[in-house]
Amino acid sequence: MKIDYLQALKRAHEARGAWILHGQEPLLEQNLLDTFRKSWNVQEVERQRFDISSVSDWKNVFNALNSLSLFSQHLAIEVHGNIKPDANALKLLKNYIQHNEHNLLMIIMPKQDSSSLKSAFFQVVEANGVVVALTANYPQDRQRILTVEADKLGIQLEQDAWLWLEQHHEHNLLAAKNSLMRVHDTFPDNPIIKIEHLYECLQDQSRYTTFDLSDALIAGNLVQATKIFQYLIASGEPNSLILWTLSKEMRLLMQLYEQPQNALQLGIWKTKISNYQQALRRLHPQHFLTWPQLLLRIDAAIKGMSQENAEHLILQCVAEMCGKTLFPV
Repeated sequence: MKIDYLQALKRAHEARGAWILHGQEPLLEQNLLDTFRKSWNVQEVERQRFDISSVSDWKNVFNALNSLSLFSQHLAIEVHGNIKPDANALKLLKNYIQHNEHNLLMIIMPKQDSSSLKSAFFQVVEANGVVVALTANYPQDRQRILTVEADKLGIQLEQDAWLWLEQHHEHNLLAAKNSLMRVHDTFPDNPIIKIEHLYECLQDQSRYTTFDLSDALIAGNLVQATKIFQYLIASGEPNSLILWTLSKEMRLLMQLYEQPQNALQLGIWKTKISNYQQALRRLHPQHFLTWPQLLLRIDAAIKGMSQENAEHLILQCVAEMCGKTLFPV
């Protein structure tokens, strides 16, 4: 059986058999595990954890599932790792599912590709247990999840405030939750949060991320982009991560120029498509020809393979994305 995150929250107290949680959303994983652990404590379920570093570790997992302590009637085993059981361990898994319905095997894995999801391991658990994808691919899914977090804090957001929060944090649900907590602490007497509250609380904060740099670059705001870049450098952000951000945005712009009808397929948010289209109108396609070489120069400078100053080159790259030119030849 496949269920989503919110369905899994509702079923935590009755979970038995075999479950797989897989994905790359730390907020969803953290919340689910907290919910399960609280339920186990209430029900006095013994909990053990195993970290899988080799296939042979699975044998220890199934040995533990078949050997309760004298003080427990039920057992919950948490397994963390990205190594699936081999054929022998898969037999042990099938035997456990068929004969041990009172315990819980909870397997926590990172995001899986399509071929992995079709493997015998996933097929066995899906057919006889529960598979939960820790994902939130659409804005409505993210808003549903964050609405639960807002309810915990006793606040409600107006719809335009939700849209602003979504755009401010992109796919980072954990950062969005932290922002909900911050705005609640800042305005404790306001159960209804408006976009003005979020803007006052979050937009003017002195901390920036590479997401903020991306927004400034696409908007063509050279002053803001430079300010954010200088902050990132001062706060110890690796040049390689800043380069990754620049490369990603440059690549998206070049791909969108070649495929103007495929913005969603390229991974551009629906709410941001117009921003990228405006950036293309601001930039001259001839500039795209120089971008790959500039990125290579930055990479070489970061790795110490050239005498050029990486930060100066990055600033040049920032300016070019904003439609300006530094250090003209």
